Amino acid sequence: MRYHYNKNTVYIRGKFRAASTGVDGGLRTISTILNRTVPIGFNHADPSGYIRKLLVQKVYGTDAFGLLTAVCMQHLCVLQYDYITVFVTAGVSNQNPDPARQHTINIIVTSDESLSDAATLETIMTTTEAKIHALRNLGRDFTGTTSDAVVVAAVPEDVPRHTCAGTLTETGRRVYDAVLTGVAAALDRHEGRISRTQPSYFIYSHYGENHWVEWQKNGCPYYPCHFKDQVCDFCYCPFYPCYDTELGEFATSSSGGKVWACTSCLLLHKLEATAYLKAHPDATLEELKQQRM
Repeated sequence: MRYHYNKNTVYIRGKFRAASTGVDGGLRTISTILNRTVPIGFNHADPSGYIRKLLVQKVYGTDAFGLLTAVCMQHLCVLQYDYITVFVTAGVSNQNPDPARQHTINIIVTSDESLSDAATLETIMTTTEAKIHALRNLGRDFTGTTSDAVVVAAVPEDVPRHTCAGTLTETGRRVYDAVLTGVAAALDRHEGRISRTQPSYFIYSHYGENHWVEWQKNGCPYYPCHFKDQVCDFCYCPFYPCYDTELGEFATSSSGGKVWACTSCLLLHKLEATAYLKAHPDATLEELKQQRM
């Protein structure tokens, strides 16, 4: 799974078996998911056609799911919990309709481990339960807005690794925690309690006591972690795990299992590779490796 965003849209790319409750939703195999910021009062006669036009402009196929929101992508929150990554934009003002305010809670859940169709659909339920919990924690007496949507997408396999995704399962526990944290964080940003100039990225850390960490480029206490004047725009690599033995290797984790380690990889800390990936967000790993030469 790879993702990138611009001022108005986050694009998530890969090969997925996915379900969507949004525009032209359903359950099918896709290669792209997008969440697009549209103007307040947006009332397009053909939202499916509008999304298809965005895909054509990016030269992506139409095997895609799209979501629309009036919430600014500046307030997007991305949360990674092991093999689960969650994308949240959130506004709730249409509980008291006001056309001058932004609203809608859009949640995209991706899994780097395969889910059965039943588990994919159950993840929508788990996501919704977590969203409601987050709203309750914020003192809201409603369960969502009139236009909320969820997309769940997982890598496809002939024999899915996970067949259930309720809150007691390995997958459901991760999804629930990420959505619970993400909805609150997204609303904090949208409603002005926390100020950020760009999307926020969180990772669930297993070091010490398990906890969520928001990574911020400015003021990072570990800079420079590799070399002076390193570039940190892609501190959390969009190719991870790449399984490229020129760049990393398997190591023993703290739990005793094997994990892909890229501690010595400096590829995306080099200016040339980072600049190229920013200009060409769909670049392959091989293309980036050529930039370092």
